[in-house]
Amino acid sequence: MEWQLQDAKNQLSKLVQKARHEGPQEITVRGEQTAVVLSARDYDALRAGRPTFVDALLDGPVWDDELIEAVETRSQTPSRDAAF
Repeated sequence: MEWQLQDAKNQLSKLVQKARHEGPQEITVRGEQTAVVLSARDYDALRAGRPTFVDALLDGPVWDDELIEAVETRSQTPSRDAAF
């Protein structure tokens, strides 16, 4: 179902109930789709199996020995003047 923003604000409880029982509810501003209200169950299903940002970072490329050595032996002196 599609809701104009003003109607969605005025009938938030009804909007949430419809999202729970009937599925996603679209909210429009000046006729343009702007937001969608989902039930928690639909939201969880949408996110299921998707990695988090942290998972994506931790699953990055493995550092080989050469890269580790380069990082560990890099100059400890800042490359820019730290004085302000």
